[in-house]
Amino acid sequence: MFLTLFGTVVIAGIVGYLCEKTGFTHNGYLQSIIICIGGAFLFYFVRIMFGFGFSSPGMNAIAASIGALVIVPFHWRK
Repeated sequence: MFLTLFGTVVIAGIVGYLCEKTGFTHNGYLQSIIICIGGAFLFYFVRIMFGFGFSSPGMNAIAASIGALVIVPFHWRK
């Protein structure tokens, strides 16, 4: 379980970096990585508590990271 959590953080960091590098977001590298890691943590613990998500933890991390990058910046914009 600990290795899954560590892998989730690593995958979320990579997704945050790649989304910023490719121009998908314009938050800044550090901000995008923090948003992705937060979303991946949240989805990881929701999966543990309630048991729903994709079958692979890697797909959960990727989906949660991209979802967090889409939701968080748009929520705070006017």
